[in-house]
Amino acid sequence: MIASPKSDLSSKFALDTKALGELKQGAKAGSPGALKEAATQFEAMFINMMMKSMRDATPQEGMLDNQQTKMFTSMLDQQTSQNLAKRGMGLADVLVRQLGAQNMGQQAMAIGAEGNRTTSGNVMPDLMDAATMIKTGAAPAGAPPLPLTTASGRIQAPHVRSFQEKLHVHAAEAERATGIPAKFMLGQAALESGWGKRMIKNADGSNSHNLFGIKAGPGWKGKVAESVTTEYVNGRPQTRVERFRAYDSPAEAFKDYANMLAKNPRYEKVLASGGDAAAFAQGLQRAGYATDPHYAAKLTRIIKHSLA
Repeated sequence: MIASPKSDLSSKFALDTKALGELKQGAKAGSPGALKEAATQFEAMFINMMMKSMRDATPQEGMLDNQQTKMFTSMLDQQTSQNLAKRGMGLADVLVRQLGAQNMGQQAMAIGAEGNRTTSGNVMPDLMDAATMIKTGAAPAGAPPLPLTTASGRIQAPHVRSFQEKLHVHAAEAERATGIPAKFMLGQAALESGWGKRMIKNADGSNSHNLFGIKAGPGWKGKVAESVTTEYVNGRPQTRVERFRAYDSPAEAFKDYANMLAKNPRYEKVLASGGDAAAFAQGLQRAGYATDPHYAAKLTRIIKHSLA
């Protein structure tokens, strides 16, 4: 006989895998209460991983950034996730409806045995196995799509996923031209454009599609867009207005970026980075691509921790 998990859930952190296992067994046994609690636990885990993903995508620097503060921040995030899940954000209710549409006990047992098949013939993931759902990025019909996870296992934020999917084809083409992994170039485009949210605008307000912050020097014969930017002089930030290259499409921006790296001798070591994210980022900084003293560290972090 399986004990009611309700008291355990309310007193433990969201990522208590032992408690989650007990809930899963209860749901498979056909307990409506256990099903509801398991769905709530999954929602808490989902919220927690989203919060962790957002923290990982934000550069952490300063005296307060140490292992102890990270541990307490993680504990706080877990408890916050649990509290938000108890209030309900809608995902748990969707999961319960999916499993409760027909015989709840039979569906839960079938899902546990087969992994992804319901009695109605619809294909859906095992909603009680939250770890598998998060890893694969699968979601039941009617629920918000779950973000993908990165190679390091971190859940991918929706805006990151959208940015990557939208530009991957252009990055792949630039990879063929330069040998630089598409993921590295996507990371740099994300850093320079704020994941596409801080794009340089033309005078008429249209998009310049300048994803890489490339300036329009004397030799540039194409369109130009002016924008306020921050440059570091002797380690100190200075705000100024600069001229930047403007393109008709993201594809044109990637093509120009690849051409610049391939033909400018300054970036020879960048091209020879051998697929190492840190070497690529450091090579760009040493070649003078950016004046921000933390540019290489920021770029490396995005490539390794944010992109799939």
